[in-house]
Amino acid sequence: MALIRLYMTISLDGYVAGPRDSVDAPMGVDGFRLFNWLDRRDDPGPSGQVMAEVRSTRAVIAGRRTYEHAGRWQGDHHDGVPVYVLTRNIPGDPPPGSVRYVTDVRDCAAQARAVAGDGDIMVHGAGAAQALLRIGQLDEVELHLVPVLLGQGRRLFDNLPAEHIQLKLIRQLTPEVEKLAQHVTHLRYRVVGSPATRRSS
Repeated sequence: MALIRLYMTISLDGYVAGPRDSVDAPMGVDGFRLFNWLDRRDDPGPSGQVMAEVRSTRAVIAGRRTYEHAGRWQGDHHDGVPVYVLTRNIPGDPPPGSVRYVTDVRDCAAQARAVAGDGDIMVHGAGAAQALLRIGQLDEVELHLVPVLLGQGRRLFDNLPAEHIQLKLIRQLTPEVEKLAQHVTHLRYRVVGSPATRRSS
């Protein structure tokens, strides 16, 4: 069965975007500092390996906010794979390219798993990650941890219920010094248990 894996770049203090993020400023104030490591995404080292894995995923689940802030990926996140956008309200206009709007989180996860087969599914966005965690449908979390402190902005795990969610570290990749003296550590965790995941399994 396909694994649903969150991929997010995050600051040391837990932010995935700086303050005042919007469609016109998708990463907020100074938020693009989190993505300096992408300058090395085609290198043969760890960052290149991570990007190759991203490009091999067979479906994408994203929150509506992330989707809109990313310019809707012009209707194609990568290689024409299906993109499932979680939204409370379906827009009147038809979605572009391979995008599909879904209002039910469990249905979204089921559709993505069905189309991905034995491949992996990439999750983007704090809202989508939290929604999938709440119903026990997020299998893994991959964080690209950047040693900067944004101080304010949008946190990845701000709105979760007060339940213990256990993670198990299954991989750590640390590239050499990146361009502009920027480092990144790629951390992959398996979601191994919480009251919510036990109820939903």
